[in-house]
Parts: sequence; structure tokens; C-alpha cells
Amino acid sequence: MPVLVMKFGGTSVANLDRIRRAAKRVGVEVAKGYDVIVIVSAMSGKTNELVGWVNETSPLYDAREYDAVVSSGENVTAGLMALTLQEMDVPARSWQGWQVPVRTTDAHASARIEEIPTDNITAKFGEGMRVAVVAGFQGIGPDGRITTLGRGGSDTTAVAFAAAFDAERCDIYTDVDGVYTTDPRITDKARKLDRIAFEEMLELASMGAKVLQTRSVELAMRYKVKLRVLSSFEEQSDSAGTLVCDEEDIMESNIVAGVAHSRDEAKMTLLSVADRPGIAATIFAALSDAGVNVDMIVQNISEEGRTDMTFSCPTEQVTRADNAMAAAKDKGVLNFGELVADKNVAKVSVVGIGMRSHTGVAAKMFQVLSAEGINIKVITTSEIKISVLIDRKYMELAVQALHDAFELDKVA
Repeated sequence: MPVLVMKFGGTSVANLDRIRRAAKRVGVEVAKGYDVIVIVSAMSGKTNELVGWVNETSPLYDAREYDAVVSSGENVTAGLMALTLQEMDVPARSWQGWQVPVRTTDAHASARIEEIPTDNITAKFGEGMRVAVVAGFQGIGPDGRITTLGRGGSDTTAVAFAAAFDAERCDIYTDVDGVYTTDPRITDKARKLDRIAFEEMLELASMGAKVLQTRSVELAMRYKVKLRVLSSFEEQSDSAGTLVCDEEDIMESNIVAGVAHSRDEAKMTLLSVADRPGIAATIFAALSDAGVNVDMIVQNISEEGRTDMTFSCPTEQVTRADNAMAAAKDKGVLNFGELVADKNVAKVSVVGIGMRSHTGVAAKMFQVLSAEGINIKVITTSEIKISVLIDRKYMELAVQALHDAFELDKVA
């Protein structure tokens, strides 16, 4: 039988009533003739509670025990979902990561999936099981210890299973009914997209859109897994939600697919850095070793052998970046005047595969922001994306103005 993967996020399984609602959706797909692999998250709020308990017990915790604790929320949901399906006379069984097994690296709290053998679950399907309910977010490391994939890791689990089992599709059930042209909370003109290309979704996810975890989109694009994002609370239909697919599967689209934003950004500037070969490598190697996630980078014009280097990073990593630069200076490997941090900035991005074949998108974006009196601090581009750093107080205005200017409320 064909395999379908269905993933239910925390809000979709927040209590027993919602688990029953989700189970009914699974039952509909089983009735259509699918063998179904259901990936479940922990109940809404449960992972945060478990993380809080770990931090309260041991602020400098052992990462292996952290994984043992925080992975337990998914185990509970998986068991309850299997029991609910059994009550509906649907042959179901729950599976924890180690039982599949989901083999991962040994990077506790941020492991990566290396292999998902299909033999165990396929054998059970052959014996009459119709639904395998798998605890998301977790796996087993080379040392036999439980690992977790990082926050939002259940999305990655779902896509990895869809790839391993050559599933017809991977449905991601959330509390939103699809992917929108921008955040509907910022503008009521935001429009739900019927389809979006993998590359566009990847850029939107990395630029701040919260619908899908970035790693899950990367995996789907690599293995050509068709993703459908849809709501657990809307009427079930084959046309519901947004399909994330290959560019070739989209007949026509707007030049710009969406406007993304991230308010948790900081602009960091190293003043009076020695301008010599290898200086950039020295700076960003130190930041990488400290676990700082650098995004935008700008080097100013050199003047008398000195230059300024600007980069952006998440606001929560400012102290880490500051410490890394200070340590490099103390060791004598880096010489600079001072590090200036601006935490009152936001990143706004326009994304679209149509930008490959159309000129003028950057000019239009900058003109729109200028007309609104919004100053651009940093610019970065890719083939299908333009991002700018601006003062945070103008973020919503910028998103609304760009959404209107590119007429994203209209279908191409």
C-alpha cells in the first residue's frame, strides 16, 4: 500500500480532545488505503515545562540526561495517539525513536538524523498494522543513548520518514492553515499560497517565517518530498493548505512570493580592525567556535590600513559574540578598537524565485522603504532573496509597505 506521513504539532495534540480530532484525520487517510506513519510532538507547552525542570534541577546539566528528560513528552503523545486509534478499531502501534531505530549523530540536543531503517515498521505493516505512531524530535546516538534534534525537530523527523519510506506526501498539521505571503498578524492583506517552491520556503523559514523548521525544508528539497502545510482545525480536504514542492510543479507565480521578518536581530560592528589578508577568517572562525550564528556581513572601505566589519546575529547571542571577540583580542590574534552592538534592529526580506528572471526588485524595494522614511543599515542578497536591516520600530510598516508594493494580495 502507498505510505502517507502525517505530522501533528503540539497545538494539534494539546489535550485528549485534540488527539481524538487528529486521530479521526488519520482514520480518514487509512480508509483511503494508505499505510500511515504519524509523527507527533509533545503536547503544547510540555517541552518547555520539561526544559524548565532540567534547568531548575541542574543549570549546568549533562546534555545526555537533558535529552532523556525532554524527549519524554513525545513518548506520552505517541502512546495516547495509538490508544485512541485502537479505540477507533484502527490497528496502530506507538514507536519511540530507539525502537525504529532513528539513528542520529551524538550531538545531544542538536543531533542530526543519519539513517532510518525501514525494516521494522514495514514488517509490522505487512502483519496488519495500519498506523505507526512515531515519537518525533528524538533518535538514538552511536552510544545507544537517546538524542534529540533541537526545537522544532519533529518537522525534520516527519520529512526524514517520508524520504526513507518513499511516502506519497508528508502532511504537516499545525495551528495555521498554510503558508502566507507574510504574517497575517501584521497585515490583513496577507494571502494564503496554494503552492510554494522549496527554495522560497527555505528562504522564508530561514528569514523568520515560523511555519516550518529550516532543516525540514532542506531535507524535503534534497529528497524531493512533497510537503503539505495545513491546519488541524480546518475542514479536511485534498486541496487544503499549502503544497511545498519543486519549482517545476508551479505553473505561474508572482515575482516575489512573500515578505519575511525577524525582530530578534542585532547589528554588531567591529571598529578599526586591521585590514590584512585573513582578518575576516580570524573574526568569523572565532564567532563560529563560540556558536554565534552570523547572517549579514559588510566590510567597509579600508582607510590607512584599518577597516570596520559589520555583521548581524540573533540578539540572544550578542554576549557570546562580545566574549568571543574580547577573547580573540586578549590572545593577540585580533586587533580592533571596540565592538558596538545595536539591538534595536529588525530584518525584513523579500523572497521569490521570479527574481531570477526579473530585474528591478531591489530598486523597487529600496524605493518603497525610502518613501516611508525608513533607513537601511545593512543589505544582503541571494539569487531569490533581498534582506535589509532597519530600525525595529519600522519593521511592521516596512512589511506592510512591501507587501502592498509587490501586490502580494493578488494571484499571479
